[in-house]
Amino acid sequence: MKTTMEQLASGALAGSTHLALSDSLTTFPRELFALEDSLEVLDLSKNQLTELPVDFGRFTKLKIAFFSDNLFEELPEVLGDCPNLAIVGFRSNRIRTIHERSLSPSIHWLTLTNNAIEAIPDSIGNCAGLRKVGLAGNRIKRLPESMQNCINLELLRISANDLQELPLWLLQLPKLRWLAYSGNPCAHQPTDTPQLATISWASVELKELLGQGASGHISRAICHGDEHSEEVAIKVFKGEVTSDGYPEDEMAACISAGTHAHLVPLKGKIEDHPEGKEGVVLGLMPQRYAVLGNPPSLDSCTRDQFPAARRMSKEVADAIYHGVRSAMEHLHCRGILHGDLYAHNTFFDETGHAILGDFGAATFFDPSHEHADLHKELDRRALDVLREDLGGMISDE
Repeated sequence: MKTTMEQLASGALAGSTHLALSDSLTTFPRELFALEDSLEVLDLSKNQLTELPVDFGRFTKLKIAFFSDNLFEELPEVLGDCPNLAIVGFRSNRIRTIHERSLSPSIHWLTLTNNAIEAIPDSIGNCAGLRKVGLAGNRIKRLPESMQNCINLELLRISANDLQELPLWLLQLPKLRWLAYSGNPCAHQPTDTPQLATISWASVELKELLGQGASGHISRAICHGDEHSEEVAIKVFKGEVTSDGYPEDEMAACISAGTHAHLVPLKGKIEDHPEGKEGVVLGLMPQRYAVLGNPPSLDSCTRDQFPAARRMSKEVADAIYHGVRSAMEHLHCRGILHGDLYAHNTFFDETGHAILGDFGAATFFDPSHEHADLHKELDRRALDVLREDLGGMISDE
């Protein structure tokens, strides 16, 4: 049920711990302070806010604050006055400046995707518990060396920025597992991208939507050829920056990945889309395959979630693990860091045959570079997490 200003003003929400309000707000509603002793989660996304009140720190129990899709031009300094703030989201605002005081040391998940940020303050180094950071789609030129202190950082998205170099210390952070930095001047550009067959949009008959992610929509389709027709999956990219980066970088990685028994088969790329969008034609996943896990929750932060009933034999778990590892090693040989090696991007069947998908966070690296192994080690750590997750699903029977 949608929260309204009338409910807030009437006192009907007294004692609430969670509140979400989207009502074209242009100013922060002072009525919210009636909840200052109870509020833990505040979501004022999809409004027209530009600032927060100077006494915002009165929300001493606040743990989660979402202000995405507003009109902020600065990350408010008053966020730093909230002693228990753990998750902060200001996606798709107009933020150019982050003040030193804006980042509360208690933060462990920070999302500032799709803004206009040029610099990250040194105070980020005070966020020792920081585990997950989304900075894709900004104008960041360098990362502050103070980030070396963020030794608990596990996931970092810095694609689609203006980074001139990737600091060595970043690759050496002890817990970093999921990194994406495509779409930056420092990202490696392969010179031998394989050619891919083009498939006319006119030959594609779209059927039902199978799923959608940050970068695009995947639909079942029938591809009509001169001699026969074939059921396929079509991914059409949205054409805008996502939490992982630019869709064109995802498509380039998908094409360069080539063919492998544990990757989704790639059949061609779309041409002549009526809206000028790009897309790829993929092999249709047989119905016997299921997604291994669900994406992380607000509570789990970087770790996938799994149905309680999902159990499997050790043999099946081992087969899944070895299949994903084989796909990962294939990508590394082609100079591709997957960057999002997760159970929620892995499909499996009852025999344990695994298929790894989703190249949204993939980044090219030079396999011959002296620091190539540091790139590979990131995916290997992610694979270790997957192995641990699989171990928790092994049936005792």
